Amino acid sequence: MSIKQGRVGERIQTILSELLRREVSDPRLHNVTITEVKLDPELMFADIYVNALGDESRQDQVMKGLKSASGFLRREVGKRVHLRNTPELHFHWDVTLERGENMNRLLSNLVIPPVSDDKQEGEELDGND
Repeated sequence: MSIKQGRVGERIQTILSELLRREVSDPRLHNVTITEVKLDPELMFADIYVNALGDESRQDQVMKGLKSASGFLRREVGKRVHLRNTPELHFHWDVTLERGENMNRLLSNLVIPPVSDDKQEGEELDGND
């Protein structure tokens, strides 16, 4: 990712977060977080990753709400980001938070057997006693 892609992506993320918090009245989009914005090298397409923190059950509602608000959101991004062309916004549900929670759950449930008395710490059994 180029420096310009990173800067524009951060700017779009900030703008969309503010719009969702202050200007979008759709109840399906309350408490939605923009987790990441990835732009293509030509800055024509923006992949926007979203999540409703702690509420995976809202995924369908949130995605439908974003689809209906996408025209408004793109127009507002275009007004606030000064580019030749406003990127086309593609919204995706971000599953990284859910995967992280699952990984933490698996690690916390991991049972590590105690070291047996027969084998001292650091000692290897090679079968050639």
